[in-house]
Amino acid sequence: MKNSQLRDKINSYLKTLKIREVTTYKTLALKFNSHPRAVARILATNRDKSAPCYKVIRTDGKAGGYNGLLGKSKEELLRIDGVKV
Repeated sequence: MKNSQLRDKINSYLKTLKIREVTTYKTLALKFNSHPRAVARILATNRDKSAPCYKVIRTDGKAGGYNGLLGKSKEELLRIDGVKV
């Protein structure tokens, strides 16, 4: 699967997540037959503000990286969304 196809699939999936719902890099990688690092690279360059990429966390429960697309920290966005970090 090409990166652009994977990006589109990931972004579409993220748009289905509800409030207080998160997923992991590993879960996305398994779902879309990829690698967690590939998922992380795609999300690091995400420019689609309607795809809540801040909702993707590490499997150990830590927030992980975030590109700051929405102007706040990932932790702050998760707290606003009702997710404990």
